[in-house]
Amino acid sequence: MKKYILLLFVITIVISCKTKEKEPVKEEEIKIEKLQEEPSRFVLKTTFPSKDGLLITADIYEVNGLKPIVLLCHQAGFSRGEYKETALKLNKLGYSCVAIDQRSGKIVNDVENETVQRAENEGFPTGYIDAKQDIEAAIDFMYDKNGNQPVIIVGSSYSASLVLLVGKANPKVKAIVSFSPGEYLKGISMKDKLQGFKKPIFLTSSQKEIKQVEDLNIIMVDGFKFHFQPPFEGIHGSRALWETTEGNEKYWEALEVFLGMVFQK
Repeated sequence: MKKYILLLFVITIVISCKTKEKEPVKEEEIKIEKLQEEPSRFVLKTTFPSKDGLLITADIYEVNGLKPIVLLCHQAGFSRGEYKETALKLNKLGYSCVAIDQRSGKIVNDVENETVQRAENEGFPTGYIDAKQDIEAAIDFMYDKNGNQPVIIVGSSYSASLVLLVGKANPKVKAIVSFSPGEYLKGISMKDKLQGFKKPIFLTSSQKEIKQVEDLNIIMVDGFKFHFQPPFEGIHGSRALWETTEGNEKYWEALEVFLGMVFQK
């Protein structure tokens, strides 16, 4: 048994620049095999159209043939690379994931944000609120791949606010995970928008951002709210889950409890 990850094949994809056609392009697939006791994983790079036709780049992390259930959205200045490590750990927990490049971002973990590059080249707007339609399109994409079953959406920083905003009334969303949400969206009062939630919500942040999260005053009328408040410094956004973040294991423990409650594990 070989003890190293084997890269079995890569199919080059061709992306047509300047296109606004609402047609997905060909996919690039990488199969990853690990030790016998590890799960079998596939990472599939693909694209699909946003609501306005801009192509969104996404990585699908599939484990043991399970349908993707968790949508991963990055923070400002970042890309889908924010979840390179996190998605694989979610795979180990038994969840297949999709990580997307929103049109507002740049680069992280050596992964360029291809969606924002496309948006800039083709004249699409790239503000925080403009990325809302990217998340909405990703939910539709995930819902279809998940056999028309609702999914969990995860947001980080500005996208932590967007997933709360988008997920509240979307029947395709089962639960919401929000890392460091706040009043980031110009012209929108999150505090006013987040009343009367009927879905499970997981909230967390760094220690110094706890009040910022509490000030959103999310009112539940059904479902439940799980707010993990770190008793240590913590960090902004979903980087809280990175192995390099001190206390990451505590964030993971809280998130696992929440996911177990959602799926009644």
